[in-house]
Amino acid sequence: MPALCRSCLTQFETGTRCPACRSPRILSHPELFQLSIAHMDCDAFYASVEKRDNPDLRDKPVIVGGGTRGVVSTCCYIARISGVRSAMPMFQALRLCPEAVVIKPRMQAYVEVSRAIRAMMEALTPAIEPLSLDEAFLDLTGTARLHGAPPAVTLARLVQRMEEELGITGSIGLSHNKFLAKIASDLDKPRGFSVVGRAETQAFLTPKPVRILWGVGTATQTALEQAGIRSIADLLRWDRPDLTARFGQMGDRLWHLARGEDHRRVSRDEAVKSISKETTFNEDTADADLLDGHLWRLAEQVADRAKAKDLAGRTVTLKLKRSNFSQISRRHSLDGPTQIADRIYREARALFDTVPRGVAYRLIGVGIADLAPGGEADLTADLLDPEAATRSRAERATDRIRARFGRDAIIKGRALR
Repeated sequence: MPALCRSCLTQFETGTRCPACRSPRILSHPELFQLSIAHMDCDAFYASVEKRDNPDLRDKPVIVGGGTRGVVSTCCYIARISGVRSAMPMFQALRLCPEAVVIKPRMQAYVEVSRAIRAMMEALTPAIEPLSLDEAFLDLTGTARLHGAPPAVTLARLVQRMEEELGITGSIGLSHNKFLAKIASDLDKPRGFSVVGRAETQAFLTPKPVRILWGVGTATQTALEQAGIRSIADLLRWDRPDLTARFGQMGDRLWHLARGEDHRRVSRDEAVKSISKETTFNEDTADADLLDGHLWRLAEQVADRAKAKDLAGRTVTLKLKRSNFSQISRRHSLDGPTQIADRIYREARALFDTVPRGVAYRLIGVGIADLAPGGEADLTADLLDPEAATRSRAERATDRIRARFGRDAIIKGRALR
């Protein structure tokens, strides 16, 4: 059976140790050197960056996230032993792991590491589909001659470079499609490398719970359980027409995934569908002035991201969450796409004026959707607001000043509220 030493990258036949370096980090599989679709996922990415930059944190449980009322962005594996998980409310995480060191996210640091990892990937294949800062699909089909090694070896070399040069570990899932590659990358974290071959696909999937299927969240899982579907074995007993009749398009998709079928290509230019920013308060607030100040800051951040991506939105969205976690969503379509913070703020403020007053909120978010190229932004005059064009020109001038002298060179008064 083909085997690979993950320490020195020697290829050999099955054994318990590498014949070259005697390392026990051996990966073996009948299809190891035939598969080329991979998912790379960094291990506890934000927390790993923090530990790398501050060695004193190495043996401590680390949580990266907001204040006591925020949520966990990520946590290290030491914290996970106590039951802490990503997206968990911070108060719950600290109850489970009171000794944890809580660190506010440093997005710029994470972005820089992500760019370095992306550069390493670019040297391997142009077929890269990022899912976030710390994970991506890669298609290495046809790259064996270029790199002088099959994709499995190239991927092992990638995570080895990440660890040696960046101090960040990652886990690899290798299979014959994206769906199975993503499942595989979660099987042996951290520093894992797992393979799901074609021949074993059905046997691998059948005993698994339906929650491992892509897109099956809590609501879908509940609906499936109500229909008596708890495992993929249960799903396989349903005919395709019956699943589609019961669950619509989702049912048809589940029918294919239960059989390990996923024909999506690794798409380098996956379209961004929306741009949004939100903030969770340390204490619930009904203070309209305070909320207004946050609306402006969030609109400004959304506009900055839109300009950086050369995109604009035809729809402005507002999101609010009450103390009981119930959510209010509002959206308004514009006459033309915008990337101007002033306009995004004014539309979000108008949406905010339609929600109940005197209600305390724990979260507020602003976004744009229905995106268009940045070149189409803010081309039409607003006849109902003759000063809009003047404010737009002022904002563009502000952008140029900030680009030269820093973001704090000019700050609007409402952002200080």
